[in-house]
Amino acid sequence: MTGIFTLGILGLSLSVDAFAAAVGKGASAKNARWNDALRIGAVFGFFEAITPVVGWVLGLALSTWIAAVDHWIAFALLCGIGGNMIRLAMKDEPEEEAEVEQPKAASRGVLGLIGTALATSIDATAVGVSLGVMQVNILSACLVIGAVTTVMATAGVMLGRHASVWIGRYAEICGGIALMLIGCSILYTHLTSAAG
Repeated sequence: MTGIFTLGILGLSLSVDAFAAAVGKGASAKNARWNDALRIGAVFGFFEAITPVVGWVLGLALSTWIAAVDHWIAFALLCGIGGNMIRLAMKDEPEEEAEVEQPKAASRGVLGLIGTALATSIDATAVGVSLGVMQVNILSACLVIGAVTTVMATAGVMLGRHASVWIGRYAEICGGIALMLIGCSILYTHLTSAAG
């Protein structure tokens, strides 16, 4: 799970919440410029990068006790998070998402931005548990996740200026599927290596 490609896919999957929220912010602030988009993207990227550390420490602490089932734990967490992302994306109507993102105080205020960034990075904490259990290099993982999220959220703000909020909904579905596939890949790799 330490490959840069896998970490990139993980970063993309985790960044879709931030992307969806950034599209909403861009849609509600039609005059957002690149420097505004980059500032918003950097805030999302920062929180998405640091929250896995909490889960990673927990996963690392538990890894010696649960080494025999660590692949099942990683599989369950990633599939659970991915499935929940898909469920939430399919449950909410795009119009409702647009209404939630519409208030100017929430979309422009620093506290509103930080609150949104924290809310969208909660799933990264749970993924951090999987990273700790699988003993992944957390510095590399956090750098990749943070960089990918910064790029995705920045692009989301700029895209939101010209497009509807529904784009974020489909991005969340794709991100949820990707997380589930990573979980399946971890399980498959472990089971096939154990069988061989």
